Amino acid sequence: MSVALLEIRNLEVRFAMRHVTLVALRDVSFAINRGERLGIVGESGAGKSVAAFSILNLISKPGYISAGEILFEGRDLTKLGPQEMRKIRGNRISMIFQDPMMTLNPVLTVGTQLTECLHAHRELSEPEAREIAMERLAQVHIPSPEARFDQYPHELSGGMRQRIVIATALLTNPWLIIADEPTTALDVTIQAEIMDLLLELCESQNVALILITHDLGVVSQVTERAIVMYAGRVVEEAPTREIVRAAKHPYTQGLIGALPQQTESRRRLKQIRGVMPALTEIPPGCAFHPRCPYVLDVCRVQLPGYSIKNGARVACHMVAAQMQTEAKESES
Repeated sequence: MSVALLEIRNLEVRFAMRHVTLVALRDVSFAINRGERLGIVGESGAGKSVAAFSILNLISKPGYISAGEILFEGRDLTKLGPQEMRKIRGNRISMIFQDPMMTLNPVLTVGTQLTECLHAHRELSEPEAREIAMERLAQVHIPSPEARFDQYPHELSGGMRQRIVIATALLTNPWLIIADEPTTALDVTIQAEIMDLLLELCESQNVALILITHDLGVVSQVTERAIVMYAGRVVEEAPTREIVRAAKHPYTQGLIGALPQQTESRRRLKQIRGVMPALTEIPPGCAFHPRCPYVLDVCRVQLPGYSIKNGARVACHMVAAQMQTEAKESES
């Protein structure tokens, strides 16, 4: 039986504020295999980025991992010290952030930043580091990489800067890339180019990808499996095609219904009523129940467990009741 490249088990993250401790992630579990592409979807505040930062132990105080395991190649990253974690972060696991100007140093040339990253993880001569950096720039389809190598970030377009960030993520031949809203700051045509590039690189290099986004449309084009999060909890997980074709959780159905392509011409976009609750205002029972069109009495008082069927899992009382009814009908 093969071991998953990354497996997260019952992860909980809390933020210790002055008068109260807030739960940002609750009982989050999922796994990803080598070369697999996984999407994590949800509105702002769902906990997507907190989950990503937890993997790399980048949760800032007063946040902390309060329970669970993060197993990378069988090693629990939550138990590693800072020095051991540095050998993994940016080396075996790379991260692409949504704003390249927050990642790139404006006072250093592209080449300096690439080679410094290599020197931090590998014992290489300057010519060797330069050669690898040039190869990665060519790999992400940077035109005239020799010229770009000596330029500063502000001299490049937004799409070009994001390609530089992707090249940086690939420098050390990582096994996993975490991309946190990698196209948010880009216009639509450049977004498509960047997503096509990520897909191409993952397939050619057999690199696993965790794509964090609020856009189910992007997830449907790039990923093989998808996780939908709401208020710090996974509410649905299934193959991406299955989620897009027949989403089971009412929240996932609402996200799909809100996509522009689901709305008739000249009609207003559909919206999920209400807003994502703040961490201080998460309601009892199912956190989605105040916004849910199918709310049951039990939803207001009891946190739903997971119903599992055909490789999919859903945290919803209504879905659980439907599955029970189908099971009884098949028996009779």
